[in-house]
Amino acid sequence: MLRPKLPDIPTLPTSNAVSTQQSHAPVPPAGRSLTPWVGAVATVAVIGVVLTALLAAVAVSAVSVAIAAVVLRSLVTGVNKR
Repeated sequence: MLRPKLPDIPTLPTSNAVSTQQSHAPVPPAGRSLTPWVGAVATVAVIGVVLTALLAAVAVSAVSVAIAAVVLRSLVTGVNKR
């Protein structure tokens, strides 16, 4: 009752004529594809970033420990002089 009416689909004229298409062989790429190396390059970049962050963290920790050692040394030395 309330079904929509679908439009008529026009039919395309068909031809029995044989079309001659020249098929070309695919041209091989000039050089090697870089696709296999993308994953390796990304992995090396990520590892480099992680190692750099770890090195920075170790350097900051070493500086803070050195400052704490100097402060403690000055406190201990000040107590012994009094």
